[in-house]
Amino acid sequence: MTVLEQIRQRLQAVGIEVYSLLFHRPVFTSEEAAAVRGTPLASGAKALLLKADDRFILAVLPADRKLDNRQLRERLGVKSLRFAQRDELWQLTGLTPGAIPPFGSLFNLPTYCDPVLLEQPEINFNIGDHAVSMHMRTEDYLRLENPIQLPLAC
Repeated sequence: MTVLEQIRQRLQAVGIEVYSLLFHRPVFTSEEAAAVRGTPLASGAKALLLKADDRFILAVLPADRKLDNRQLRERLGVKSLRFAQRDELWQLTGLTPGAIPPFGSLFNLPTYCDPVLLEQPEINFNIGDHAVSMHMRTEDYLRLENPIQLPLAC
């Protein structure tokens, strides 16, 4: 089952019917994604697979911001924090960088989400493919994923 099919199944299971899919040319940066979607960069949910000491986590932040590595290390109480390597990302998710949706639960990973993203009424993200985006209400994302809210970005 594809990531898209898994998310659609979860949405249906909790009764969320209001979302949209956009099939577009492949995009590889947050800026390209916002442009092809016709949405504000700040509404993009950038999902980053990180290794915090000896465990992996998914960090989700607004696409117009950058990860604050030092702040996140302190808040998580870890000494080491790094981006997952391409092969680690593939092993854990079966996806490539930039195609990861903001749902760590799909991959048995804790999801940490910056509260600034959650101020947006709607979010947008790639959903397992560089050429497919999902647009959904933020309240529905919260209901479906229930991420740990933690400042992550600068």
